[in-house]
Amino acid sequence: MPSTNQVPHLQTALKGPLLTLEKHLLECRTEIESWFRKQFVTTPAPFYASVDLRNAGYKLAPVDTNLFPAGFNNLHPDLRSLAVHAAQTAVTQACPITDGVLIIPENHTRNTFYLENVSALKTILETAGYEVHIGSLIADLEAPMNIELPSGNILTLKPLVRQDDKVGVDGFFPCAVLLNNDLSGGRPKILENLDQTLLPPMELGWANRYKNQHFKHYAQVTKVFAELIDIDPWLITPTSIASGSVNFKERTGLEALANTVNQVLKDTQNYYDTHTISCKPFVIVKSDSGTYGMAIMSVNTAEDILNLNRKQRNKMASVKEGLHVEKMLVQEGVYTFETLAEAVAEPVVYMMGSHVIGGFYRVHTGKTATDNLNSPGMHFEPLSFEESCVMPDETQEPDASPNRFYAYGVIARLALLAAARELAEAREAIAAKNKE
Repeated sequence: MPSTNQVPHLQTALKGPLLTLEKHLLECRTEIESWFRKQFVTTPAPFYASVDLRNAGYKLAPVDTNLFPAGFNNLHPDLRSLAVHAAQTAVTQACPITDGVLIIPENHTRNTFYLENVSALKTILETAGYEVHIGSLIADLEAPMNIELPSGNILTLKPLVRQDDKVGVDGFFPCAVLLNNDLSGGRPKILENLDQTLLPPMELGWANRYKNQHFKHYAQVTKVFAELIDIDPWLITPTSIASGSVNFKERTGLEALANTVNQVLKDTQNYYDTHTISCKPFVIVKSDSGTYGMAIMSVNTAEDILNLNRKQRNKMASVKEGLHVEKMLVQEGVYTFETLAEAVAEPVVYMMGSHVIGGFYRVHTGKTATDNLNSPGMHFEPLSFEESCVMPDETQEPDASPNRFYAYGVIARLALLAAARELAEAREAIAAKNKE
């Protein structure tokens, strides 16, 4: 077991209510683990996922679930064996006969942080016993490209080719094709109608997926879970409402967006008043699709939306790949009262299949407890989640490292289950399309 001195010290305000929740999760862990096991048998988890959490002391909730996680290089090395075991299980479930995995990454050849992630993911799969190659979607790549990384590793990107109904590189056409590309720019034609298993399927890329649908599934999951262990689902569920079409540059749809902001603020304030929570409500307004912390802002009033200046509107108008924002999600703001070296921090939990394999803290010295931390200037602190977040320590207080991390693992897996239901819907859509 990793030693606890490798775990960053946490400073968490407003401990009382959250400690009560954590204690309750610990007391119900047998029922919780049995419930998760049955849920993931019925609805298998995506191949991998990461979940951003916010710990407000009185509330612990996910604010984003990424189905193409890009931070494997930030995981604590002590728990690499957990990732290897989870990878073996996940690949075997997807393609029982495969001996290899083809990874298709983003086209970020200048982003060495991202490429370190691809290298770490490749190493995990190779250690799990698979032959692994990287097939690139870069349009003008005609020969293998070797990239030397800051870690000293060499990552080789090879041109992706298609033969009949399979894609591969250099004669390598395995059953399992692992997407580490969120498809923000759309569905590549070369990946359509393959006789291979795409993990996850393209239907879960940002060309098709919406965050509001994920959080609808999440709210349904937490309603059942809350009844199971007798808690208020609000404690683990952020209010999330789709606001519809908006054009920031032309200032259309802003009034409807402001009305939705006002609705979430009022609902949150009502809950605060009823439960004697003294914090000031805020909301996060973000693109309903996309990632990389783009097109997202924290606001305190509906007027903040109506009074956006040109620079702010331009910043909110586009996401990754330069795509225009068309729909917004308004989400209840969840404070983060965790700090690391006096800087605000939020935990990010990583999973393969239904297994928690570790995580890290996203830390930002220039942000506050109400800000989006996924922005330039952030850094990461590897976090050694004791026993993969599923083995709490009964001899310690609920706030002790293994127990706090157990709570993180529970909430992250609830978000994973919501994503599993998204995946089930996607597979149903694929099956229906194939029948046409």
